[in-house]
Amino acid sequence: HPPLAVAILAQVPNSPARSRKRLVHIAPQACFKMQNDEGRIVDLYLPRKCSATNRLIPAKEHGAVQLNIGQVDEQGRYTGEFFTFALAGFIRQRGEGDSCLNRL
Repeated sequence: HPPLAVAILAQVPNSPARSRKRLVHIAPQACFKMQNDEGRIVDLYLPRKCSATNRLIPAKEHGAVQLNIGQVDEQGRYTGEFFTFALAGFIRQRGEGDSCLNRL
């Protein structure tokens, strides 16, 4: 497959509203990938999924919560490991957060 391209548009001042944007540059998609110091490709945003419904949780949803539940050993001491659960806002709004966590 040929590399994907991203078009960069710029606003042109003093032009009619429908022709205000013009194509400035077309760059290959590969140059926009984020890499850390080790050379691994990392993304800026990784979407979360609701643990109860497997639906994606949007970035702007303020009703969603993420819980880290720690594991304990036989004496009841924290082992340093944990499970992460994410609940979407609509589950919490319907009052089903407790039952979903019990089910998980």
